[in-house]
Amino acid sequence: MTDQRSDLLQGTLDLLILRTIAFEPKHGWAIAQRIQQISKDVLQVQQGSLYPALHRLERQGLIVAAWGASENNRRARFYRLTRAGRKRLEDERASWERLSTAIAAILETA
Repeated sequence: MTDQRSDLLQGTLDLLILRTIAFEPKHGWAIAQRIQQISKDVLQVQQGSLYPALHRLERQGLIVAAWGASENNRRARFYRLTRAGRKRLEDERASWERLSTAIAAILETA
C-alpha cells in the first residue's frame, strides 16, 4: 500500500503554520498536531521541518515566541503571529487561492 501523506513545500508549511497560530499561540508540538488533525492525517509535519520553519518565521519577524507551560505542564515555547505575520498570512492566503483556482481550472479542462 502506498503512503498517502504528502510532503510539504517550504512556503506551504510556512502558510500552514501562520494559519494554525492565527487565533491563539501554540507550541511546536501542538502546531504539528493541529495540522495533522485538520488534514485528517494527510499532512504530518516532522520536527526536522517544523522547528527550522518556526525559527525562520521568527527571524523574519512574522512570529514571536514566549516561554510558557504546555497542557502537560512542561516548559515550551509558544508562538504567536506579529502584525507583519498577519499581513503575510492574508497575502499568502490570497496567493494560494489564486494558484489553486488556476490549477483546478487546468485539471478540469481536457
